[in-house]
Amino acid sequence: MNPALSLARPEILTLKPYSHAAWLPALTRLHANEAPWRPPGDSTEGGLNRYPEPQPRALVHRLAEVYDVSAEALLVTRGSDEAIDVLSRIYLRAGVDAILQCTPTFGMYQVAARIQGAEVLEVPLNRSRGWAVDVDAVLAAWQPRVKLVYLCSPNNPTANSLEIAALETICKALDGRAIVVIDEAYIEWSHTATLTPWLERFPTLAFLRTLSKAHALAGARVGALLGHPELIKLAKRVIPPYSLSQPAIEAALRALRPGELAASGERVHALLAEREYLRQGLESSPWVEKVWPSDANFLLIDCRDPERFMRSSIAGGLIVRDLRGNPALPNSLRISVGTRAQNDALLASVAAA
Repeated sequence: MNPALSLARPEILTLKPYSHAAWLPALTRLHANEAPWRPPGDSTEGGLNRYPEPQPRALVHRLAEVYDVSAEALLVTRGSDEAIDVLSRIYLRAGVDAILQCTPTFGMYQVAARIQGAEVLEVPLNRSRGWAVDVDAVLAAWQPRVKLVYLCSPNNPTANSLEIAALETICKALDGRAIVVIDEAYIEWSHTATLTPWLERFPTLAFLRTLSKAHALAGARVGALLGHPELIKLAKRVIPPYSLSQPAIEAALRALRPGELAASGERVHALLAEREYLRQGLESSPWVEKVWPSDANFLLIDCRDPERFMRSSIAGGLIVRDLRGNPALPNSLRISVGTRAQNDALLASVAAA
């Protein structure tokens, strides 16, 4: 049995998925209990009165082209969050299984695991080495009940890419023992290339991708789970039948047109220059102790007086992310890189503190 299957909950392997209405768009739809008229203001191509296509083929194939994987290795999801939820439901049994994550990191991994009733094991990133992953500690922490290992690269909120050699060592050591999930939500902002070609090497490797960041579609909620076709088949049993709305599907297809992809690439390049501008401005602030190197569209800063920094930014009409609730980040804030006007407004508000 493929290890992506053998690691799954036994009841998921035998689960009969929901049988949705047949997708035959050439025929008049009298089989899905839909209203036969469009609502006022409906400008979508498919019509809001109609259920959208489950796992829309045009979007699946276009994302597969963009991510350079086969269509059978891709599941379209509502952002990365739904992919995390689907993985949790496939692999985690309440009171039995666990995930392993390297902290500080994206909070949805542990939320999804705890909703499922699973334990969360944590291995701290090495702050003194620029938030590097501790490979030996990760492998020492793994145990058979750990079914999902999350590695976010570039990592949120520390903004650094994890070392490729470290990721490869973990993938080799845990191949067949756990689903290693590499979250590449911010990969478009990184100097490192995607590691999705590794799907050919490791059958229990999976990737998270999203259109929320570099493609500016956070409000549309469109992401993807990439993995072995057997894993994707399992995920299709678990995911709701009409996961994406029709407006989101159409927005994603527009964003993935060649011309728009080229424009997005130019905007990403421009924002990277803006990130450097904001970094220099923050480093000159007396209230900022450290600006961490960034491979993402945000900056992690350590403040001498984070409360004063927060008050000043709010007074200037801006809000940044307060990370002080995390024990590893007692004086830290996270700042999304904005436009030049927004970045200047933030620097001015801090300067006026």
